[in-house]
Amino acid sequence: MKMELVRLKGVTEKRAAEFNKLGITDSAQLVRYFPRAYLDMTDRTKITSVYHNDTALIACRIVSVEPPKLYSRNKTVRAWLEQDGVTFSAVWFHMPYLAQRLKPGEYLFYGRVQNRYGQISLVNPTFEPMEKNVRLKGLVPVYPLKGGLTQRIVRDAVSSALAVEKIVSVIPYELRQKYALAPLDGAYRAVHAPKSQQEMREAAERIALEEYFTLLSAFKLIKGDRQEARVNKYAVTEREVADFEKRFPFPFTAGQQAAVRAIYDNVTGPVRMNRLLQGDVGSGKTAVALTGIFMALKSGFQAVYLSPTEVLAAQNYALLQHTFPEYRVGYLAGGSTAKEKRELKAALAAGEIDVLCGTHAVLQGDVHFKNLAFCVCDEQHRFGVAQRSKLGEKGESPDMLVMSATPIPRTLSLVFYGDLDVTTIPDKPLARQPITTAIVPAYKYEDMLGYVRGECKKGRQAYFVCAKIDDDEGEVTSVTELWEELKGRLPDVRFGLLHGRMKDREKSAVMTAFKNHEYDCLVSTTVIEVGVDVPNATIMVIMNAERFGLSQLHQLRGRVGRGSEKSWCFLMIGSDSDAARERLGIFKSTSDGFALAEKDLQLRGSGDFLGTRQSGHILTDIKNLRYSTDVIFTAKKLTDEAFARRLNFEEIRSAAMEKYESLRDVTLN
Repeated sequence: MKMELVRLKGVTEKRAAEFNKLGITDSAQLVRYFPRAYLDMTDRTKITSVYHNDTALIACRIVSVEPPKLYSRNKTVRAWLEQDGVTFSAVWFHMPYLAQRLKPGEYLFYGRVQNRYGQISLVNPTFEPMEKNVRLKGLVPVYPLKGGLTQRIVRDAVSSALAVEKIVSVIPYELRQKYALAPLDGAYRAVHAPKSQQEMREAAERIALEEYFTLLSAFKLIKGDRQEARVNKYAVTEREVADFEKRFPFPFTAGQQAAVRAIYDNVTGPVRMNRLLQGDVGSGKTAVALTGIFMALKSGFQAVYLSPTEVLAAQNYALLQHTFPEYRVGYLAGGSTAKEKRELKAALAAGEIDVLCGTHAVLQGDVHFKNLAFCVCDEQHRFGVAQRSKLGEKGESPDMLVMSATPIPRTLSLVFYGDLDVTTIPDKPLARQPITTAIVPAYKYEDMLGYVRGECKKGRQAYFVCAKIDDDEGEVTSVTELWEELKGRLPDVRFGLLHGRMKDREKSAVMTAFKNHEYDCLVSTTVIEVGVDVPNATIMVIMNAERFGLSQLHQLRGRVGRGSEKSWCFLMIGSDSDAARERLGIFKSTSDGFALAEKDLQLRGSGDFLGTRQSGHILTDIKNLRYSTDVIFTAKKLTDEAFARRLNFEEIRSAAMEKYESLRDVTLN
């Protein structure tokens, strides 16, 4: 049964408010807040054998604790430690209360190690007295955090929620028995507190199977055969389309030509188009989309081009103006003034604007078109199902083209885009500079920074990308920490800071300043992953590269190599594991995004590969679980059998529709 968070043992009103910020309001949602990783606390390490930026479990003795510097900017707490005669320190930022918990004696510490110029320190480590070793042993779950939550608070709260929550499977009993499925409630307990790697994997697979069963049931109930008869009659010839393609400064590849042909056959055929266009970075998807827009404009209709951010919208607006000088192009974004919005909406409704470029502002209820016939939704994974639906409702059954720059293996695209025709541009990008990728070990960090400084002096620019904004346990280099560090190390280089907690206008201002070369380097999270084009940027540095999927690394690498100068992608490795080196070695030697996507799927499993980036919000709940793609096809088999035999049909309908409705209005930030 669902229980309010404040009724759970150990959850105060203040902590409940912090969980609310994560969208967790009751025990049912809390037990579905799955660990993003597990710490293996079976291997204790000598501090002298740990490389810079590696994480380690250290058994040592606290020698002394400095009084917390409450009036310093970071409210620093520092403890001096000793292991086998080697003295080093542990430092915590913004956690002055820890000073009261640190007493002389034997402890276990787990965290990221910094080793610079012989000075060794642990950054924001978690710790536990040796005689009370109950947390830092076995497999310890690590949860995504926000605000004032800590790993200990989340672990205790999840344990309390599991004690009261009743977890029931929606898969019919007959099928659970037939296929010997493990109890679902046991899987939930095991995934939050596994006794072994094997138990964790089996639990993740069982939970994922349940999720896919529910979602595929929703697809069956909601999507069905959604073909709609064509309303808008296009009057454009193949010759006119071919002439339009000559406007581009490059010939279309075979893949682009095939995509244009598919769109043309759609818009001149009897059925409304609902198509996904995917292709590698630089493969020419935008040119194909512009050709589709031309088909509508030439036929006397309006078109709209939806972008996920103002930076990208402004970039696409300039492109549309250049491509369609004979047509009237409008721009609508949250940053537009009230007068600009009012005048534009009036002109749009009157048919005085032929093609509109904008952000989410386009989806507002008071935005009306006279005769919208063609919609382009760029970077489709940044929009929810409901948003794309709202865009389609702006006209009378307009054709829809959604685009993705992240290659998706065919097996998964068939499952998650069952209502769309999928077109892939397989060709390699044209006119792009080759990018040299290098794996940089910790001892080469200084050399790499020296190279970056030299290139900046030559007028080039660089990106530094981190996996997280903050880091409470010192596992990875955070974007705020790296920004402060780099400003001190390279004082003659101008650094900008960009991350997801900044307001849209702040992010837009920083990106514009970087594009205008007001910054030499941009220290960022993955918000720069797609779309932004800065030809002068020739270096991409990815911190803790092993934390990213191959496809995500590929997207980040695609931010450079857009100009005429030699470009580099440096992978700073934070883990020396064989698995991490294998994955990064594959990435270093491969530039084919689709090959990397398939390999990513094999190495990491669809749960990690998909996450929110690939599936909108359909799989947000289980994005952290590790499971094989076989789960998807097992779920499909169970769904087909349940529907064919009408087993528990009303219960399945209720659960599936509730799940679908709870997701359709959520968007990806």
